[in-house]
Amino acid sequence: MGNDIYTYREITKKKYLDKLKRYCAYQDRCHKEVREKLEKLKVDEDIADEIIAELIKENFLNEERFARSFVRGKYRIKKWGRNKIIQHLKQKEISTYLIDRSLQEIDEEEYIANLKDLLEKKYALCKTADKYEQRKKLYRFARNKGYEHELINEILEELILY
Repeated sequence: MGNDIYTYREITKKKYLDKLKRYCAYQDRCHKEVREKLEKLKVDEDIADEIIAELIKENFLNEERFARSFVRGKYRIKKWGRNKIIQHLKQKEISTYLIDRSLQEIDEEEYIANLKDLLEKKYALCKTADKYEQRKKLYRFARNKGYEHELINEILEELILY
């Protein structure tokens, strides 16, 4: 019989490794998401550690790639500001170093254009005639999207909404 017989542990590890490779290939994942998936699947911690190491080695799991992809998607598609992006990356336990590096994905002109576009669209929907109330609503909206205080005020000034 010899070398053709795999242990139960090796079979289990291979089964979950294959499952996690598909999980990571479908969409970039961070370490925390993969660990949570392994916990949900009730994989032993020592096997989970080996699986994560293997995923990293084979480049299925790459925290920097995840962070950069996350930033691009959130600011281009969801039109999130830096503050909200940072907050969500911290929740995913991404290091401050990687957060700073991934924020380089943001094109400053596009970022400002996103905020202007969001505020102009929101302004068009704003029903109140009171300029102070309009400004308050627009400011709160932009802050909830994660944009910076100074930038919001600068753009609201441009839109003559003071």
